[in-house]
Formats: sequence, structure tokens, C-alpha cells
Amino acid sequence: MERVSAVRGGIWYGLRETAEMIKLQHTVFALPFAVISLVTASGAGWPAPRTWLWVIVAMVGARTAAMAFNRLVDQDIDAANPRTANRALPAGRLSRAFVWTVTVAAAAVFVAAAAQLNRLCFLLSPVVLAVLLGYSLSKRVTAFAHLWLGLALGIAPVGAWLAVTGRFASPPLVLAAAVLLWVAGFDVIYSLQDEAFDRDHGLHSLPAGVGVRRALAAARIFHLLAFAGFAAFALLAGGGPLRLAAVGLAGGLLAWQHRVVKPDDLSRVNAAFFTANGILSIAMCALFLFAKMPTVP
Repeated sequence: MERVSAVRGGIWYGLRETAEMIKLQHTVFALPFAVISLVTASGAGWPAPRTWLWVIVAMVGARTAAMAFNRLVDQDIDAANPRTANRALPAGRLSRAFVWTVTVAAAAVFVAAAAQLNRLCFLLSPVVLAVLLGYSLSKRVTAFAHLWLGLALGIAPVGAWLAVTGRFASPPLVLAAAVLLWVAGFDVIYSLQDEAFDRDHGLHSLPAGVGVRRALAAARIFHLLAFAGFAAFALLAGGGPLRLAAVGLAGGLLAWQHRVVKPDDLSRVNAAFFTANGILSIAMCALFLFAKMPTVP
């Protein structure tokens, strides 16, 4: 029977490999928008410390469960793809039992954190997990898996809003739609690297289905709509020069991605995927936080 441990190196080795497997650095894509929603939902004040705590715990638990499950589902695919063959599971550095344990434990942490927030968050937690874990299977059935991934990340600002208010409202739904389209756009760009592999292995992605040029055109449309969504949310959140500057910066970074990634030159896909989008989310969060702070006379 397979041991519930890392294959070699002990528990600390396993935890280090787990951190790499779930790509902790990619937390910059969803967490900043949860923070933006959190502080906007609290109105003139600030969220209570316990709300901050449990929202962050819920975010970490949900994302860890989703990424670990994705690696389990994709192990054979990752092993066949030269770009991903060195990941921990296909390379044999972690056991499936260990990653299953991480997945279940992280999902339990997420549900427990949601219960600490309020009843609505707790009741919706299984639905959120279904969306997050379901994404891992979506690429096998639809080329719109990019939008499913966007939905998975777009849930974050809605959840943060519910954590503060306990009810739905239009501003977080607008922000969620913007995040959905933003993520779908940059995921299309990232998937350009695997166009031939996806097509050869029967996986559904926009590049594999319609080719690089049309996929990039779709990504541009997604990002134009995302920009409009960010602008609409900024206005709903109160407008002002800092929030509008955040939207302008986001627009510039989105445009830059489409300038450096070309159908015949994918050499800067990683820069467009991680660097530009990481800066976008962190900078927008910082500017929204500054906009919330009182003006010093």
C-alpha cells in the first residue's frame, strides 16, 4: 500500500515539494482581488481582524485543495508533456497518497474557515469546492476550460464580500466577472505553449481548437471586457483618482501582454503570464487600499 508521505526526504521535503506543486507564488492572482473586495465591502471602516484571518485561511485552503487535486488528475498528462514532466508527481518526488492527503486536508480547512465566517459562506463552501475541483476535469470536455478557471478565481472576491456582509451585491459580481475574463485571457496566452500537445492528446483548449491567431484574438476580447469590468467596479467602489489609476495601470499591463506575445513568437509567454499579471493584481490591490485610507490634512 502506498505510504501517505513524500516518496523520499521526510515530511519537510514533502512540504517543500508541496509548496512548489501548488505554486504558492500564483496566489498573487486571486488573493489581491479578495482583499479589494474585502475592504470595499466594509464601507467606511475596515474588516474585523478575525474576518481577515479566516478569509486568508479559506483562500489558502481552497487554492491548495484545487491545485493538489489538479496535479492528481493531470499526473499522466504532465508525465507525457516535456514541459511538465519534472513536476513532483510524474517525477516521483511525491506519492499520490501524500497529495491526496494534502487535498482532503486543505478542503477540510477551507470548509472550517468558511464556517467561522458566517452561515452563508459555510453553506456555499461545497459549491465552491465543486467549481474549484471540477476545473481539473474541464479541459477534457470543453475548450472553454479557460473560462472555468476564470470562474474558479472569480469566486474569491464574491466570497470575501459575503464574509463581510453575509449577502450578495452587484459590486463583487462585477469584479468577479472582470477577474473571470482577465484570468481566461491570460490562461489562453499561457496555453499557447501546449497547442500541439493538447491537440495530439485530445485535450480541449482554444489554441488547440482554433489555432494560435484566433486564440490570441479571443484573449484580446476577454481582456478588453475585463478592463471594462475593472472600470465598472472602480466606479461602484467609489471612484477617485487612485482607483481609476489602478484601472489605467491594469489596462496598460493587459495591452503590454498582447504586444509581446505574437503568433510567431511565444518566447515571452511566461513574462506575460506571471510577471505582468502578478504586477497587475498586486498594484491594483495596493491602490485600492491607499484609496481607502483617510487623507492626511
